[in-house]
Amino acid sequence: MQCSWKAVLLLALASIAIQYTAIRTFTAKSFHSCPIPNPVNCSLSQDTDAADRLCDESPTFSYNISRKTHVLILATTRSGSSFVGQLFNQHFDVFYLFEPLYHVQYTLIPKLTQSKSTTDRRVMLGASRDLLRSLYDCDLYFLENYIKPQPVNHTTDRLFRRGASKALCSPPVCESLGAVDLHLEEGDCVKKCGTLNLTLATESCREHGHVAIKTVRVPEVSDLRALVEDPRLNLKVIQLVRDPRGILASRSETFRDTYRLWRIWDGTGRKPYNLDVTQLTTVCEDFWNSVSTGLNRPPWLKGKYMLVRYEDLARNPMKKTEEIYDFLGIPMDSNVERWIQNNTRGDRSSSKHKYGTVRNSAATAEKWRFRLSYEIVAFTQHACQQVLAQLGYKTAGSEEELKNLSISLVEERDFLPFS
Repeated sequence: MQCSWKAVLLLALASIAIQYTAIRTFTAKSFHSCPIPNPVNCSLSQDTDAADRLCDESPTFSYNISRKTHVLILATTRSGSSFVGQLFNQHFDVFYLFEPLYHVQYTLIPKLTQSKSTTDRRVMLGASRDLLRSLYDCDLYFLENYIKPQPVNHTTDRLFRRGASKALCSPPVCESLGAVDLHLEEGDCVKKCGTLNLTLATESCREHGHVAIKTVRVPEVSDLRALVEDPRLNLKVIQLVRDPRGILASRSETFRDTYRLWRIWDGTGRKPYNLDVTQLTTVCEDFWNSVSTGLNRPPWLKGKYMLVRYEDLARNPMKKTEEIYDFLGIPMDSNVERWIQNNTRGDRSSSKHKYGTVRNSAATAEKWRFRLSYEIVAFTQHACQQVLAQLGYKTAGSEEELKNLSISLVEERDFLPFS
C-alpha cells in the first residue's frame, strides 16, 4: 500500500504535536521555579504571563524558605512499607500520601507489572518524578492528569487508598467528622467523608510542616537523583529493605494468584518448569543496585539518604523510629510514640487485612522461616547471595537451622545515615 506525501506530512505533524503535548504536560507546571503562588510575587489574581514574569524575576530558590522536609519512603511490595508509612502518617505536622504513583502506573502502563520493557520503565519514571515534584509542592491538582475517570470540579472518589492518609480523613479535608471520628479506620474514611475535594486537600498540605510519600513504584534511589538535587525540595530518602526470603514468603501468601507457581513448589516440593524467577531476582537486583549507590555515598546523596532494615525496625521500633526522625531533623511527637506502642504488640489475629499494621512486629519479621520450604529458601539464598551479604542477612545451611529461632539470621549492622 502506498502513502501520498500529504498523508506522510499529516502523520509527521501529528507526531510532533503529540510529543509537544507530552513535554508540556510533564514540564510546564511542576518544574516551574515558583510552583506555589504567594501574595508577594505570584498572586492568583494576576494573569498567567505576568505571574510567570514575576516568578522568573524572583530569587531562584525563594520557595521552601521554611525548609520543609520532604520525605520519600523508597520500598518494594511486602517489605513493611505500610508500617513505616504509618510512622509519618501519625505525626501531627506531616502530610502523608500512600502510593500516589499507583495512578501513574495504571494510567500510562496498565500492564507494567508484567512488562520488562526498558521504555515502559523510563516512561513511568519520568512521569513519576514529575508528579512527586508537584505533590511535594502541594499541587494535588496535578494528580487529576492520572485519576480515571477525570475528577469533576476537583472532586473524586477514586484516589487509591485515600483512607490510608490521616490528613485526607481529617478536617478540613473531611468536614463531616465529629469528635468520636478522630481515629477512623481506613474503610470508614470513604464512607464518612464522601468524595475527596482536592482543593481542600491542597490547603491541608500547605498547612502541614512536612510532606511524606510512600512508594513501591520507584526501583532505585538513583532514579530519584533529579529530585534529590533540587534545592527547592529538601528531599530526604528513607530506603526500606527487607530479607528477600521474607518478601517472597509474604508475597506468596498475599498475592496468591500471581505467585501460584511458587506456592505449588512450596506445597509439592517440585519446582515448576515455567516458574517466573524474575519475581524474586528483580527485587534482589534492585536492592543491590540501589543500596550500592547509597552505601557508596555519592556527593548528591549527602545528608539525604538513610538505609533502614525492616527487621531492625521490627525488633526495636521505638529506638529505630527515633533514629529516623533524628536523621530527618523533625521532632517525633507523642502521636507517633503512642501508635508504636499500640501497634507493635499485637497477637496472631491482629493483622487480618493484607496491608494491616497491627501486629507483633518482632515475630512477624521472621515468620517466613515457617512459611517457606527449605528448598525455596536455598534457591533464594543462591539467587540473592550478593544482596543478602550486602545487607547482613545470614544464610541457613539446613532445615533445622532455618527453623531454629534461637539462631538469628540477621547480623548486627549499623547503617549510619550519610551525613
